Amino acid sequence: MAEEKEQTEASWEHLSLPDEFPEPYMEDRAGLNGEEGEGACVTRYQAVKCSPNLLQMLKAAESRRTAQGRDKDEAEAEASESGTGEPVIEALKTDMQIQFTDQKQEFDKRITKTARRSLSRSISHSSTDSLSSACSDSSEDESPPRDRLQKTSSGLSDFCIKNIKQAEFGRREIEIAQQEMPALMVLRKRVGDEKPLAGAKVVGCTHVTAQTAVLIETLSLLGAQCRWAACNIFSTQNAVAAALAEGGTSVFAWRGESEDDFWWCIDRCVAAETWQPNMILDDGGDLTHWIYKKYPSLFRKIKGVVEESVTGIYRLYQLSKAGRLCVPAMNVNDSVTKQKFDNLYCCKESILDGLKRTTDVMFGGKQLVVCGYGEVGKGCCAALKALGTVVHVTEVDPICALQACMDGFRVVKLSEVVRQVDMVITCTGNKNVVGREHLDRMKNGCIVCNMGHSSTEIDLASLRTAELRWERVRPQVDHVIWPDGKRIVLLAEGRLLNLSCSTVPSLVLSITATTQALALIELYSAPEGRYKQDVYLLPKKMDEFVASLHLPTFDAHLTELTEEQAKYLGISKHGPFKQNYYR
Repeated sequence: MAEEKEQTEASWEHLSLPDEFPEPYMEDRAGLNGEEGEGACVTRYQAVKCSPNLLQMLKAAESRRTAQGRDKDEAEAEASESGTGEPVIEALKTDMQIQFTDQKQEFDKRITKTARRSLSRSISHSSTDSLSSACSDSSEDESPPRDRLQKTSSGLSDFCIKNIKQAEFGRREIEIAQQEMPALMVLRKRVGDEKPLAGAKVVGCTHVTAQTAVLIETLSLLGAQCRWAACNIFSTQNAVAAALAEGGTSVFAWRGESEDDFWWCIDRCVAAETWQPNMILDDGGDLTHWIYKKYPSLFRKIKGVVEESVTGIYRLYQLSKAGRLCVPAMNVNDSVTKQKFDNLYCCKESILDGLKRTTDVMFGGKQLVVCGYGEVGKGCCAALKALGTVVHVTEVDPICALQACMDGFRVVKLSEVVRQVDMVITCTGNKNVVGREHLDRMKNGCIVCNMGHSSTEIDLASLRTAELRWERVRPQVDHVIWPDGKRIVLLAEGRLLNLSCSTVPSLVLSITATTQALALIELYSAPEGRYKQDVYLLPKKMDEFVASLHLPTFDAHLTELTEEQAKYLGISKHGPFKQNYYR
């Protein structure tokens, strides 16, 4: 046995590592005669080049191992002859430990350098406001924006944002968005010279994102003066806000505003003492509400309001019903181009993006409930179902409930499933859809979020009590912890998930933004008396025009009706193809 061991070690000592390592692959071939035939499968080996770095590491490790093996054998032989075996062996072990320690330190040093490079790379390419975080100046960002006076390169100081130095990065974001917003770019070319909004002073309150920036700059090119604030405290892209300010737009918005900051920005945006707006573009109704409450006299010169959210539309219809609506209002939310595209397809893609970025959750096999099966709910359910989740739906409308049933979803009451679901998503536009009684019964780790415009859908006030503890675990992610240790995961403090925690597709927003621009032009240029103090829908012809501007993006070709076919249907061959009551 001793001789065999010596021969094995001697052969191993002189064994060199090959430069190539064979990897098996299967080849369909005939039998031994080389004739083709079914089912004949022969395992062959194909040499694959080994990485030079890997090969060098392997050879170095092998040389150290064989050298240490020889040293150990020689030391043992000397010790047996001299009778001082244990001290020599201990000394050899100590020497080997020192070598391994040095090697480990060198290895750790390499890992640390690599980790730093990887970390810096991941930091520079992550987060929903990556450009802002990558180029922010910490010394500038420490003080609140309201306490700092900033100026653009041209000397403009009538704005309030996070950091004007981020303007260059924001400009790149806007240029990227322009590539996916073809209709607005066409609108600039077709009517830019005519300046249909010349003399218009538009005060806006929407999400301040790259897509909205394309809309704002389009309005400016069409002749309007614009002042802007954010409709959501978490959705502003700081770099984009900087680019808008550098371009000459007075914008008052930054990511992470407080409630007090939010209303302060709207007030500064209105600037009633120095600037008189004559058009309002709102998303959520907060701007309209603020002017109505604090500066009602401004409505004497305002020609109209364009509103795009279901929450804002509810408020306008309430004012109209009470006879307190002072100006005409255009309901963009219920236009077909908004309902069927922005609400459905935008939410279908962005719901997953927001959830993945904030929670890293695995969807397959999870149980969840979507509150509301309107267009937003339909998009969310379709996306979540495709990833293998078990989706329950709550609804108050029997028509939407029947649609959910026929789409394969079980319609339930929230109280029936709240104990077992892993996630609760609200998309109703209503108030207190998820109350404290539901939150108390949720399982540990349940994720709660909102895809509606307003934060009223989840009863957050009931969670801000002494017995519950809030713990911020990452941006836009809070753990609300009960006394017994149970916790729920609340995203974006109950605000709009997709724009607070991720981004949205530019192409879909191009459809909504174009509709908003046309609604502004219509209200501003309409002869006096055409629109009274009420809420109006855009005509179907305008919906169809917006849709047609986006078809070339898909290389789509419309079929034209013949005169006979148009006569048979009782419509013009050029449209509109649907009646005004079509939704």
